[in-house]
Amino acid sequence: MKKALYQFWIVMLLTSPVFLTDIFAQRKQVATGTVQRIKVHGKFLEQNLSGDSAERYVSVYLPASYKNNPAKRYPVVYFLHGYTDNDAKFYGFEKHWMTLPPILDSVFAKDAMHEMIVVTPNAYTTFQGSMYSNSATTGNWEDFIAEELVAYIDSHFRTLAKTESRGLCGHSMGGYGALRIGRKYPDVFSVVYLLSPCCLNSPPMSLQPIPQSFLRADSIKTLDEVLKADFGTKALFASAAAWSPNPANPPFFIDLPVKEGKVQPGILQKWDANRPLNNLDQYIFNIRKLKAIGFDAGTKDAWIAESIKTLDNELNKYGIKHFFEIYEGDHINRVAERIQNKMVKFFSDNLSFGKREKTNK
Repeated sequence: MKKALYQFWIVMLLTSPVFLTDIFAQRKQVATGTVQRIKVHGKFLEQNLSGDSAERYVSVYLPASYKNNPAKRYPVVYFLHGYTDNDAKFYGFEKHWMTLPPILDSVFAKDAMHEMIVVTPNAYTTFQGSMYSNSATTGNWEDFIAEELVAYIDSHFRTLAKTESRGLCGHSMGGYGALRIGRKYPDVFSVVYLLSPCCLNSPPMSLQPIPQSFLRADSIKTLDEVLKADFGTKALFASAAAWSPNPANPPFFIDLPVKEGKVQPGILQKWDANRPLNNLDQYIFNIRKLKAIGFDAGTKDAWIAESIKTLDNELNKYGIKHFFEIYEGDHINRVAERIQNKMVKFFSDNLSFGKREKTNK
């Protein structure tokens, strides 16, 4: 009798609406997307003077419903990583300070109607970062991302292959790249978001006396010395590879801003020409074509915070609507939170999700 009564209550419990609701809720919470790490060949990256491979790793996050809903197509957000980073770090293949897939899973578990594909190319180069710029030394990264990578993703995954369904974003060097590429290709990307974007304007420093990092860079003669150098010195080499390439100057095929202990004003002018805030006026027509642009930075990220305040002022001057925020934080400590609470929602609000879009609002 006791055994029969026990079995009765077990059956009642397992079939009760409350129990089933809890089970379905748990399944929804643990629903996860998948990540594919593929290789994409870039013709625009061929024959770069640094000798970097034109076969680039690319990490692709596919949302939880992608596998089980073969009729559904998705918007795509291209996320560009920062200097010294790579795609593997952001997608959990290598240890890092932040991993994207769990963040995306968490957001889409609450808002499954706005799932999207997220794509990150590996822009780690000989000098540990491409600056997402076109250069004979590192290859044409702007064109590779906007033309070849987008075309590859659209042809190999179920995307909504249209401008209004493509977003572009990035952190630090990636934020710089997102603005650089986004304003050049507004017919490819419609929504742009910058997380703590570096290098938007010329650094607030005097070259008298010449900074030690510039002098250290000037003294380096081998790649091994570059790789052993401090972060700032290595960043000078990456910047030179992107913005002052020189095919006639082996072994690095670059021109540094200091040569034999003397400042090279012409090289600094080339670098200044690659700072987006220095030539923003020439891209206003393209920026107006973007559906939405947003950017943020932490209070302790002083130089970057000041640069995006200037970007805010410039866009206001032209009457271009945008999202802008300075928050309490540094260069990395709250970036994961910003992606989860601000950036993904920004894309959800502004990208086109196809036929279902009207019913979601």
